[in-house]
Amino acid sequence: MDPVPSSSDLPSLGYACRNVSTSTALQARTHVSYDIKGDVAVVRFNTPNSKVNTLSKQLNAEFTEVMNEIWTNEAVKSAVLISSKPGSFIAGADIDMIAACKTSQEVTQLSQEGQKMLEKIEQSPKPIVAAISGSCLGGGLEVAIACHYRIATKDRKTILGTPEVLLGLLPGAGATQRLPKMVGLPAAFDMMLTGRNINADRAKKMGLVDQLVDPLGPGVKPPEARTIEYLEEVAIGFARGLANKTVSAKRSKGLVQRITDYAMALPFVRQQVYKTVENKVQKQTKGLYPAPLKIIEVVKAGLDQGHDTGYLTESQSFGHLAMTNESKALIGLYHGQVRCKKNKFGTPQREVKTLAVLGAGLMGAGIAQVSVDKGLKTILKDTMQQGLDRGQQQVFKGLNGKVKKKSLTSFERDSILSNMTAQLDYKGFEKADMVIEAVFEDINIKHKVLKEVEAVIPPHCIFASNTSALPINQIAAVSQRPEKVIGMHYFSPVDKMQLLEIITTDKTSQDTAASAVAVGLKQGKVVIVVKDGPGFYTTRCLGPMLAEVGRVLQEGIDPKKVDAISTAFGFPVGAATLIDEVGVDVATHVAEDLGKAFGERFGGGSIGLFKLMVQKGFLGRKAGKGFYIYQEGVKNRSLNSGMDEILAQFKLPAKPEVCTDEDIQMRLVTRFVNEAAMCLQEGILSNPVEGDIGAVFGLGFPPCLGGPFRYADSYGAKQLVDKLRKYEAVYGSQFTPCQLLLDYANSPGKKFHQ
Repeated sequence: MDPVPSSSDLPSLGYACRNVSTSTALQARTHVSYDIKGDVAVVRFNTPNSKVNTLSKQLNAEFTEVMNEIWTNEAVKSAVLISSKPGSFIAGADIDMIAACKTSQEVTQLSQEGQKMLEKIEQSPKPIVAAISGSCLGGGLEVAIACHYRIATKDRKTILGTPEVLLGLLPGAGATQRLPKMVGLPAAFDMMLTGRNINADRAKKMGLVDQLVDPLGPGVKPPEARTIEYLEEVAIGFARGLANKTVSAKRSKGLVQRITDYAMALPFVRQQVYKTVENKVQKQTKGLYPAPLKIIEVVKAGLDQGHDTGYLTESQSFGHLAMTNESKALIGLYHGQVRCKKNKFGTPQREVKTLAVLGAGLMGAGIAQVSVDKGLKTILKDTMQQGLDRGQQQVFKGLNGKVKKKSLTSFERDSILSNMTAQLDYKGFEKADMVIEAVFEDINIKHKVLKEVEAVIPPHCIFASNTSALPINQIAAVSQRPEKVIGMHYFSPVDKMQLLEIITTDKTSQDTAASAVAVGLKQGKVVIVVKDGPGFYTTRCLGPMLAEVGRVLQEGIDPKKVDAISTAFGFPVGAATLIDEVGVDVATHVAEDLGKAFGERFGGGSIGLFKLMVQKGFLGRKAGKGFYIYQEGVKNRSLNSGMDEILAQFKLPAKPEVCTDEDIQMRLVTRFVNEAAMCLQEGILSNPVEGDIGAVFGLGFPPCLGGPFRYADSYGAKQLVDKLRKYEAVYGSQFTPCQLLLDYANSPGKKFHQ
């Protein structure tokens, strides 16, 4: 059966007739409009009620229609595509449109429609110029590279990239075929396989854009509006020039680029590039992510078998990937992140403008850095001058790293630092809106600083504790105003880890919670809010898993093998290395606290093993020795031989029926997932989305599995319960499945994510 021709395929039937029969021009267009300036049509993208433009069904239909009108209008000689939104050209395709498809064929069809439309643009007899300001990502970049010329504003907000791989997909509207020809094979692979953002300067050097326009300052209108008007003027000039042949779209390539292109035209050179890239992908993804390998395959198809095969392979692979569990998991995380970037408690009564941080250690200095660089006036207080100096140095180093990467100028760095004061006393605390304490994990020290702080802060000021396991209500027990006390658990290193876990007690007021979330969002964090309890959510899930790691080590599996088994499952850091990174002393301290709170269920390996490591000074990376030996600049670390006698002393007989690699993986993972489900059952978590986000962004749960709850959905609650029962028969109550998992296992239709 032939597809019914759409209005865009029908021949022009004369202007008046077309307006009536085949155009939505009668119902005003809401997403795309155009006006004609002389002989240049200016097409404007503007998705209503959204900060960004996305390629939705509606926008695509209106865009197709507008282009058809432009192509049939003889007075128009060229066109400019521009956005009416200052910070966004087009941010990508509408993910919901892809998610709504039930089969891979439907997704393939979406891809083929996009390919056809962009092919018409590429082959347009009237030159088309893309005028880019703000984000030009995914499908947005695909639109831009199908045009004949690209002009971009030299602005921080202007970024180009192909982030599809981060959603388990590939560019599905021709970019896998166009990019290698435009920027060369190595650069195209780098863009598509990493999903990294490219700024305007670099895009110009690569040949991704042809011309840059400097942003304008404020005038009668704000700078963004003036810059867009100026960009439009320049783009109209170039469009006219292309139409009357005074401007050439041919790019002059440098010698290096010409030699590279020549080399890439040789099949054996290309084979080498494919091989190198495939090996690198295999090493980094452990074969757990199908998208990167598909991207290589699709690029290969186009270069080695020609245009038609390339485009067909791209659309079919796009359809195939959209149906994989990995893509669904990554898209689920994307939606979860969007949800965790909103403040569910609403707008706080007062904005936090001055923030004080107690303790200038790793965590305190990290919190100060992410606060001061987002415009918060920050006080960093410590009790020792030496600690204070170290903390200040850390903040400087963090900001200076941004100068080296050119994302800040040295002037901006210094002006940011001028907003931070470092001190040994409580001077200025009477002006603080929030105090975050990051002192040592000892309830007595926490109580001491809480009392000192409450004596000097104003009545509206919030007291937040960055503890990883001490219950907040115990800390708040000595407070005069427990409604103003809250937990804000950051993860180390604070400037790199995206998660912030906020903990509310029964007494924490709604407004206090709203303020804490607002500060976290301002710091650029993905925020989850959980109820108070020992270990909250994240530390509590990690506890049973690390106890199991201890047991596995005692059963004679060496740390390198434990690491290999856990990274093969998708954890970014091996389980033994994780203990070294966290610090063996910290892990021991937390394990003891959680053991006291939860008893036998948190057992596993012997805590004596970790205590002996602490005694011997094997504290992990910070001490240069843990399970491994750490030396400056040495990448391949060797095992710490001093551990041999400790492990021998605590050796347990291994049980062969539960010691295959898969069993060891599942022993670690099932304990983690069971504890996460227990947190949802007890109301520590309010929903599975925050549980998944917390586990992936705070604890490195494999992103390809989407978090413990999405994993339970895809692996099957019943299958998980069967595994838990198998290990329970050998090890006892530590593997007893929680009631919630049993409920889901008994009703097959029930899912955590509907």
